[in-house]
Amino acid sequence: MTKPVLFGAEYSVYTRIARLALIEKNISYDFEIVDIFALDPVPEAYLRMHPFGRIPAFRHGQLALFETAAITRYVDEAFAGPALQPVPVEVRARMAQIVGLLDSYAYRALVWDVFVERVRKPLRGEPVDAARIAAGLLVAERCCDALAGFIGDADWLAGAGARPTLADLHAAPMFACFRMAPEGRAMLERYPPLDRWFARMAARPAMRATPSPMVEGAPDPDRPGRR
Repeated sequence: MTKPVLFGAEYSVYTRIARLALIEKNISYDFEIVDIFALDPVPEAYLRMHPFGRIPAFRHGQLALFETAAITRYVDEAFAGPALQPVPVEVRARMAQIVGLLDSYAYRALVWDVFVERVRKPLRGEPVDAARIAAGLLVAERCCDALAGFIGDADWLAGAGARPTLADLHAAPMFACFRMAPEGRAMLERYPPLDRWFARMAARPAMRATPSPMVEGAPDPDRPGRR
């Protein structure tokens, strides 16, 4: 079978989500670095794969995909390996709901409003927007409350099964950034089910194999419009 190719950057939250899915499925793949912030304009060849010029993009044979949720679902369904989507329809619906929650509400609050403001901007010597952090924490708390409720006494976000699902893979890179802010760590400690969940995710080989280079001078993990 043709080896799939993932296009993206190690610093990107959404690229990391796609990498986690490929690794959890034990799929051999090629990873082509696309530093979207260094490309001005974005090359036409890349725009043919991702017309909006974001990352990641994905190619498998003649198939080209963009949008991380589409990529990870294809990865799970097109290849052999451990299933990343639950079979019971109600659990699969919960998984899809969580992915939607993360994209619509959690990502911007956890990563942009809290992590970038509290962690990244001070490294660059830029002023911090305290009001943005405060607003982001309000949204983050609502997200944490919902996610902790979904977990209950289970190990994973969708609340059932012995293995993580696409919901867990979607959430972990966002929370990895969020926890780098002291407010993020403190908030997770107030939600023990979510805190334990992240510890389980952080210990997985796929997470250890995809560290995010959040060091001084590295690009932001994502920017609005180019993630």
